[in-house]
Amino acid sequence: MTTFDELTAWAGTGNVTRADSEVVSGWQIPEDQKALLVDVGIPIVDQLIEYVSFQVEAAPALQTSDGRSLYRLTQNHHGNLVPGMEWSFGVEPGTGTVHYVLPQGEAWFANSSIDLWLRTLHHYGRHVSESEILSDPDDREEEALAELSMLADELKKIDPPAFDGYNGFIWAEFLDRWLW
Repeated sequence: MTTFDELTAWAGTGNVTRADSEVVSGWQIPEDQKALLVDVGIPIVDQLIEYVSFQVEAAPALQTSDGRSLYRLTQNHHGNLVPGMEWSFGVEPGTGTVHYVLPQGEAWFANSSIDLWLRTLHHYGRHVSESEILSDPDDREEEALAELSMLADELKKIDPPAFDGYNGFIWAEFLDRWLW
């Protein structure tokens, strides 16, 4: 299990946000997953999470194009690349499965649970923050691609279902497009 201290070691103390227990108390997700949001928190992750934004409503408010409603965990505007567009991570009621929701509502599978999502974010964030190659990949594209492939293999060991496909699976596509 990932801890608050582990996340802050690479993300920085001000870049990990814990949920208020009263905010998530009414959420219909497994209790152990709620506890992780309160005790561990969610880190800001370059290119993935710009804002941790726990929804305050007790009912899931993040709508998907297939009619599901998720509890919003984060928001990302990709530096306002396309004004008004928003990407979010959300958690599914009942199961605690985490999805990445695109601006038009398409929900891509991220991780099997909040626990596995936080472990994946931690491993990814720590690796990227410590990597000499990934911090400046411009003249080392082949090395960077090899390192990203190795990172994908490591993340797959954390949560194999997160890599069961490409389309509709955020981690495989995100790592594949990381350099671009």
